[in-house]
Amino acid sequence: MKSASGMLLILVMLLSPQVGLAGDLVLHDGWQAMTPREELRPHISWEAEGGPDHKGAFLIQADGREGLMGHIQKTFPVQGGKTYEFTVLRKTEGIDLVRRAGAARLIWLDQNGKRVLRDKPSFASYRPGERPRAEPEFPGDRETASGWTKVAGVYRAPSEAAQVQIELHFRWGPPHSQIQWSKINFQQTDDIKPRIVRLATIHHQPREGKLPSDKPAQFAKLIEQAAEKKADLVVLPESITVYGTGLSYAECAEPIPGPSTKYFSQLAKKHNLYIVVGLYERAQHLVYNVAVLIGPDGAIVGKYRKVTLPRGEIEGGVTPGSEYPVFDTRFGKVGMMICYDGFFPEVARELSKNGAEVIAWPVWGCNPMLGAARACENHVYVVSSTYTDTSANWMISAIYGQDGKPLAQAREWGT
Repeated sequence: MKSASGMLLILVMLLSPQVGLAGDLVLHDGWQAMTPREELRPHISWEAEGGPDHKGAFLIQADGREGLMGHIQKTFPVQGGKTYEFTVLRKTEGIDLVRRAGAARLIWLDQNGKRVLRDKPSFASYRPGERPRAEPEFPGDRETASGWTKVAGVYRAPSEAAQVQIELHFRWGPPHSQIQWSKINFQQTDDIKPRIVRLATIHHQPREGKLPSDKPAQFAKLIEQAAEKKADLVVLPESITVYGTGLSYAECAEPIPGPSTKYFSQLAKKHNLYIVVGLYERAQHLVYNVAVLIGPDGAIVGKYRKVTLPRGEIEGGVTPGSEYPVFDTRFGKVGMMICYDGFFPEVARELSKNGAEVIAWPVWGCNPMLGAARACENHVYVVSSTYTDTSANWMISAIYGQDGKPLAQAREWGT
């Protein structure tokens, strides 16, 4: 068992409502109507009676043409190194791909209006050690009430930043569709303290015994070792109760909660940590491949049902899941995927869209480069636990960093 300490830094931003005069380009309190090309310009206006409280909203609306693009933008002063919060309410009509069409974008600029560099250098394989340009921030969707979705984020301004350009977009909406933006706020806020998180993976094959009930206890000592290293989260492999039994998926399936989760709940509570374990779940006549997240209080935080099934599970009568839940923990948001899910980008992407900062990945076997891809393309930590022998030069039990590089790897069996 190896553990890695990771720092989860969630930095995000807010805006304050302002009033201005209507005009051809300047709409309201300095907000400008923009478009990449005039022939793509949608209708952009300030509606004084718009918004959820009827105190005003910006309206961007397409006519009968496809592919129109426009946005409103305004620049706000910032102090480099300080933390800022941004919020806005968005309402759409006639738009299915809201995340694409209704993006909010924040661009860090210096006092001359030029893009600034990030404070820290890049550790990617391409031009390592150089400070790359600070890319735009894209605040995420939060809750929705009465058709208005809150879009928000908190961000630390790069040290060289003197201003931020805020853009609220309408992109490629269908004919006659529209977006309203209202209650825009941007303000300095308290700095967010880093969260130091210890993630652990277990590299073990539970070979002893021929019954599902023989398997859970074989992980007890390894979980104890992780606890001694102050792990916050320990990830176990996929479907541990079927490994080495020769039994079918259905014969190893159990209800959730059930005997296996009861056992691991006791360990999680004893050691004051989170455990992710792979099992087969029976729900009436259906069988699912699941990953279960158990909390330090011994309660089941949640479960994920494997969405992407390989041929063997399909032929064995396993049912796919259809949801991508993400769960709050004491250190951040955790999602789970299982084995074949990681062969494709969709599952990890959905978990990331739903807010996952760490993805636990019980995985029988896989190309380790796919683990790296899932981590770096979503900028999340991925914790894999596999049955594959290290000598096979194939899947690894590891903690992947946000750049896709393994931060720690358990190489020997029973570690």
